[in-house]
Amino acid sequence: MPRPEQVSIQRCMQPEELDARIKTLEKYARVLKRLRFIRYRYQGFSVETSSHMVGITKSVGYTWQRRWNDGGYEGLIPRHGGGRPTKLSEVQKEQLKVLLRQRDRWTTSEVKDIINREFGVEYTPKQIRIILKKLGMGHARSSISHIPESGECVSNQTTNH
Repeated sequence: MPRPEQVSIQRCMQPEELDARIKTLEKYARVLKRLRFIRYRYQGFSVETSSHMVGITKSVGYTWQRRWNDGGYEGLIPRHGGGRPTKLSEVQKEQLKVLLRQRDRWTTSEVKDIINREFGVEYTPKQIRIILKKLGMGHARSSISHIPESGECVSNQTTNH
């Protein structure tokens, strides 16, 4: 059994703001890795060796070098947000959040049905869990939380994951 936390975490910002800051800094981390690659090239290492030193393939190394040669530092900045745009707008996500506040727990299947009915959008259960997490909301699922001792009744319990 895990020990209880001795020092609790102070929540200095909303989870959405924290996620936004992480996303911004991840972009800088990607640029930093690309700049290290360029520095290794300046130091005379081959594309293959420089690529290996920063943990990328040789073909990615050539892409980064071409971008550097064509656009300098600006050429190394990632050009995309890292995925497909969301199917729900920010307004729709807020509307969904209001709908979901009507109850404490929803199954992913129930949320999927609500999104389909209200917004005409299809999501997989995995995508639903991601959306709920980004909205700062839990979801319910049936599970057995422990192995019963002999003679103890087993029931499906709703837990927050």
